[in-house]
Amino acid sequence: MTRRVVVTGVGLVTPLGTGVDKSWKNICAGVSGVDFITRFDTSDYAVKIAAEVKDFQPEDFFEAKVAKHLDLFVQYALAAARMAMQDSGYVVTEANRERVGVITGCGMGGLPTIEKYHQVSMERGPKRVTPFFIPMVIPNMPSGHISMEINSTGPNLCLTTACAAGTHAVGEGYRHIKYGMCDMVVSGGTEAVICGLGVAGFSAMKALSTRNDNPKEASRPFDMDRDGFVMSEGSGMLILEEYEHAKARGAKIYAEVCGYGLSSDAYHIAAPPEDGAGGVRAMRMALKDGKLSPEDVNYVNAHGTSTPLNDKCETLGLKTVFGSHAKKLAVSSTKSMTGHMLGAAGGIEAVFTALSVSENIAPPTINHKQPSPECDLDYVPNQARNMDINVAISNSFGFGGTNAVIAMKKV
Repeated sequence: MTRRVVVTGVGLVTPLGTGVDKSWKNICAGVSGVDFITRFDTSDYAVKIAAEVKDFQPEDFFEAKVAKHLDLFVQYALAAARMAMQDSGYVVTEANRERVGVITGCGMGGLPTIEKYHQVSMERGPKRVTPFFIPMVIPNMPSGHISMEINSTGPNLCLTTACAAGTHAVGEGYRHIKYGMCDMVVSGGTEAVICGLGVAGFSAMKALSTRNDNPKEASRPFDMDRDGFVMSEGSGMLILEEYEHAKARGAKIYAEVCGYGLSSDAYHIAAPPEDGAGGVRAMRMALKDGKLSPEDVNYVNAHGTSTPLNDKCETLGLKTVFGSHAKKLAVSSTKSMTGHMLGAAGGIEAVFTALSVSENIAPPTINHKQPSPECDLDYVPNQARNMDINVAISNSFGFGGTNAVIAMKKV
């Protein structure tokens, strides 16, 4: 017998603000979080823009000596998880802690710390590398630290599946509850790799927008003039809980997670297949898992990276899955405002999807000025839309050809 899974808490750290209220308000208002990079000197870089988290103050969450030994991607995750736990009101006790899990997603781990201590080692010698170096950079430290903080002794996992990692984490958290391994899971994604090496690497792949003259309009998913994604950072965490338990304790319920799909393109290290076939399989699996028909879906939080190939292939994939109903879908890319948070994207977009279902608001796709002929669906251009959202899906597709889709519905 399978069990129902609901979202009872959410937490966000994004370029649009630390905290759910601030980020969601700005998302609905169509505010861009993209600006010039401040973390390092971009004089020699072709790309000079990113979506940095601007208002995060470590001292609001950690003692100075603790923050010093946590890479930023861990700090963001811990902060978002604290917010989500507080929002949910769930209390971990000695009696239930074995039934509480933590599953996080991360694409790259502590790249800025790796960059820093490689330089320290080269310039000052290996003995000057901190003993905290390895625990600062390995991708599973967010799940480890969250588990220690809330005293949970259930499953403790990190999924490192590039830009699908956050969605995979939410999907696996859902599965752990659905099939009886946990009663509650903290799940989501985190990332913080806006550093010289990170920007240089993605720039070398020609993956990033070079619209340096107009940062706010650089991320423009599905627009004819899109020229690449904008690097971003942050964390989004959700409290997933077994429905009857949540109902019994009177918890606030945002949405029910009802479907999960995942697949491989088996095609290319970075590019999707022209027909979007991998995403199609993941979407169909999520619908089947949720016992949903294509016509049940009202809203899609698209992967929508603002790259020429992704947006075209995702549009084709949506048409394949939804047929004539594709034209009736509201489809938007919140990356138009947040930029692309890589491994954190799916966690943050899962929060946005839960809020869309809860509040009946489809966020906009901003900077949608000149529709691309190959991208001809309803992308909720430039302004948020109040509409009935009973069922929504969220798409995430990552390098290595890894795809993840979750479905949510009203309870």
